[in-house]
Amino acid sequence: MRIENSFEVDAPPERAWALLMDVPRVIPCMPGAELTETVDDSNWKAKVGVRLGPISLTFNSDVERTEADESARRATLKATAREARGRGNAQATIQSSLAAANGGTKVDIATDLVLSGAVAQYGRGIVQDVATQLVSRFADCLQKQLEVPAADGSAPAAPPEVKPVSGLSLGVRAIASSLRRGLRRLVRRA
Repeated sequence: MRIENSFEVDAPPERAWALLMDVPRVIPCMPGAELTETVDDSNWKAKVGVRLGPISLTFNSDVERTEADESARRATLKATAREARGRGNAQATIQSSLAAANGGTKVDIATDLVLSGAVAQYGRGIVQDVATQLVSRFADCLQKQLEVPAADGSAPAAPPEVKPVSGLSLGVRAIASSLRRGLRRLVRRA
């Protein structure tokens, strides 16, 4: 399944690119994600916690940067994730591109996602809506990371404390979003 998202940040493309290349600083911006190891300049290990009501899932992920084209401001990450108790797997190729826009930077993210096992039982619309919610939270965190240091010289905001992302609250928002889309389609047909 392909999921495409875009957002804008209030920072010039050069600063946004520098942050995008700092993967250990970016990983904690994804809700529920925690960097567990830096293997080398292009490979990392991370843990992602997801809570679906009473069920908690933990995914162990290998992340590899396979492309970093600074002149085009385009990067590609490949992630392979395994649920710790064997309840599913995910593979993702995430292509990010940056462009100057409205005095800041527009970030386009295209993700090719393949789910298997129990996690694959959720419908495409739900997965896409949950991904949109996650990207919105991710963009908010990136924006905080890009804020100009305070006048007293203190550093920009640190990544948030890692907590498992609640699939229940995201799922409820995703279902509501799907229902709104369905109602809009019905209204247009009427």
